[in-house]
Amino acid sequence: MTVRLSGRLICTSAAEAAVVARHLPAHVALTRAEPGCLSFAVTRSADPLVWQVEESFTDRAALAAHQARTQGSEWFAQTRQIIRDVTMTED
Repeated sequence: MTVRLSGRLICTSAAEAAVVARHLPAHVALTRAEPGCLSFAVTRSADPLVWQVEESFTDRAALAAHQARTQGSEWFAQTRQIIRDVTMTED
């Protein structure tokens, strides 16, 4: 069963957006290399403070492994305060 996450990363300032831009390339590369990651994209929207998030994993276990890795990452340390508005679906 594929697990998909879709939503937004919402920055409240240009400084937060700069942190995302600085740390995003490594986060994307590490995530795409994870077992079970089918797709992973975080792209800036028309609003320079909002990023569109689209993720797809083979199953809940792959998503859980991703979340566990992320929680100990530099990405999380630098972006933990940024608002995440994401929904999960399974098919």
